[in-house]
Amino acid sequence: MTTIRSCSPADISKLNLCNLDPLTENYARKFYFAYLAKWPTMFIVAENQKAQIVAYGKFHPRVEEDPDYLKILGDKYLPWHGHVTALTVAPQYRQMGLAKQLTAQLDRACEQENAWFMDLFVRVSNKTAINMYKKMGYTVYRRVVGYYSDDPTGKGTSEDAFDMRKSLPRDKHKRYMREDGENHRISPEDLYHG
Repeated sequence: MTTIRSCSPADISKLNLCNLDPLTENYARKFYFAYLAKWPTMFIVAENQKAQIVAYGKFHPRVEEDPDYLKILGDKYLPWHGHVTALTVAPQYRQMGLAKQLTAQLDRACEQENAWFMDLFVRVSNKTAINMYKKMGYTVYRRVVGYYSDDPTGKGTSEDAFDMRKSLPRDKHKRYMREDGENHRISPEDLYHG
């Protein structure tokens, strides 16, 4: 049995089961503590019966958007949306629906805020995660060339990311989705404008 709950400061030292995975984005402890202090309700964990943290998700607590004056950028304009900062599940706890349960909380929060979509970034080599996100309704919006500067494979190169999006009820016409996202390439510098 696994319990999903808000993260506590004591949990930060118990993230190893999740963070030892080479595809998991790792941060310094001070980042986790700062995130928890600023957005305590948006840092959630899944805890097993042995009090081990087996999954966690960090989400932006409010939706983001570019300033109105940037609407002249057309398809580069970033409208009101929610963002998954980190989502990871310990390898031995995968295929149990924990990632889906964690993201469901963000779905509900973003729908209440009338967001257009949710987004996240994932390594193009992480086929398991990409397939999982696709099953949850995400599609590839664009490929960000060289987004990850570290290299978990040890080859010494950067890695591309897929910017994946999930349309929410406000976007009835899928205005902020794209069918050929794998072929739409941008640089990391082109991601943010505001």
